[in-house]
Amino acid sequence: MAKMNPVVHFEMPFEDKKRMGDFYSNVFGWQTQLMGSDFGEYVVVSTTEMDEKNQLPKKPGAINGGFFKKDKSKPDQIPSVVIAVDDIKEHIKKVKEAGGEVLGDPVEIPTVGWYVSFRDTEGNRVSLLQPSR
Repeated sequence: MAKMNPVVHFEMPFEDKKRMGDFYSNVFGWQTQLMGSDFGEYVVVSTTEMDEKNQLPKKPGAINGGFFKKDKSKPDQIPSVVIAVDDIKEHIKKVKEAGGEVLGDPVEIPTVGWYVSFRDTEGNRVSLLQPSR
């Protein structure tokens, strides 16, 4: 059986990061960390308790996420999931070979890893993350 790559993160767009953070904190108890302009105004979202190294959720199957600022110049400003891979270049090749469309070049997110979005064969925006080691 081929190695399965897990969904490790979700992302959703916002127009007002404080309003969105307050909504999910008040309704679901999620914790938010508002990042600055050097991180594109991103909001890191904790939906579950993390292990002592702050690397993995304590509860198997649970994931955390983030909110990103809507930007009309970028494609597919919709909720999406992020899939962890060992080799982002290999998976970019696999996405293309399987009929998907890669949306730009991978970017390095400091202390997180390499990230790129793609559209699958059904037009859904999904992302790949090669975590930093």
